[in-house]
Amino acid sequence: MKILLLIAKAAIAFVWFVLLVNIFHPFPGKAAIALYIMTAFLFMMHGVQMLIFIGAFGEKVNMSRWEKWSILVFGIFALLDIRRKHMM
Repeated sequence: MKILLLIAKAAIAFVWFVLLVNIFHPFPGKAAIALYIMTAFLFMMHGVQMLIFIGAFGEKVNMSRWEKWSILVFGIFALLDIRRKHMM
């Protein structure tokens, strides 16, 4: 399970890399617009996940600062990792 989470986090990190490259050096045509929309959507969804998880379990689970911010970056894969570390 730990290796699968690592592979999934690497895949999400690659997605973020492509999305950030598009911000600083836009891809040609309509691909840039689609990637801008995907960036906003991914950022909002991971932000909502972070707020919900910290709101629900913030005081019950002793998480480091990086673990809280990793939810914003890696989404559900960070939550699964946090669950594996603190709740099992």
